[in-house]
Amino acid sequence: MGPVGPHPAVADVRRAVREALADVQEGALVLAACSGGADSLALAAALGFAAPRMGLRAGLLTVDHQLQPGSADRARTVASLAPGLGLDPAEVLTVTVGAAGGPEAAARDARYAALAAAADRLAAAAVLLGHTRDDQAETVLLGLARGSGPRSLSGMAATAGRYRRPFLTIPRATTVAACQALGLAPWDDPHNEDPRYTRVRVRRRVLPVLEEELGPGVAEALARTAAMAREDADALDRWAESAYQDCALSDIGGSVTLAVPEVEKLPDAVRRRVLRRAAIEAGAPSGALSATHVLAADRLITRWRGQKAVDLPGGLSVIRRYDTLILAISPIP
Repeated sequence: MGPVGPHPAVADVRRAVREALADVQEGALVLAACSGGADSLALAAALGFAAPRMGLRAGLLTVDHQLQPGSADRARTVASLAPGLGLDPAEVLTVTVGAAGGPEAAARDARYAALAAAADRLAAAAVLLGHTRDDQAETVLLGLARGSGPRSLSGMAATAGRYRRPFLTIPRATTVAACQALGLAPWDDPHNEDPRYTRVRVRRRVLPVLEEELGPGVAEALARTAAMAREDADALDRWAESAYQDCALSDIGGSVTLAVPEVEKLPDAVRRRVLRRAAIEAGAPSGALSATHVLAADRLITRWRGQKAVDLPGGLSVIRRYDTLILAISPIP
């Protein structure tokens, strides 16, 4: 009898990491963001196994949010696992979480800022994140509840700049099984059971009800929907970017002027993307620019009755003058 291969769950997580890193240049450093939970611990272990076989260097980052007693000790414990997983360097990143946007958003912002700074300092080619198919399904449901359009429904990207998410097609149960097979003991963050957090309520209450009422496979179907929605949204974004270049008469000095005849002949989804692109180019903060703002600007094209300027975030105004749409910081000359 030949040698026995790895546990199927271990093989799955290793394969996912190899595929996610297939285009990374040999000799580059790749970092795993690891909280100590099953998802990120399986990710770190898979990276430690795959990286040397691909000619890559691999390290680990863990973030101490300072939100729980003993968090510093927990972070040091996670970092101490790195040598046994074949990961070096290993660093604890200590952050201070603010209050802007609520506790979940504030913690996320602090975490990503710390990861980005560490990746820059260490000249890492990529940072791996342990989001699974279940996380993707939760993200889609949250986007659906917000009514924020197809881009939100497309969920998390497998690759976004330096960040890569190898496990978006892998269920959370696989990462748990991989840790068990490897003899790793994940840490269960109490925040993952706290119903004050919206994502926890979706995970513990909403998805189980959907599975019970609609049958198994809801999470898989939502993740599949996210992948298709992302393809569509990406295609529309590329079309809108090309259309913006055709419609923009000027975009210099914090103002943008669009040719109305060119913009108004575009399909709704593309035209509104062009308007959003123009508003951001003119100085509107992207995080504050809502669908309601874009629709108000859109009415200057589709329902033109000589109305006054529309105000957008960041002190921006949009006004129509004859066959041009001008977006600029108020007052518009």
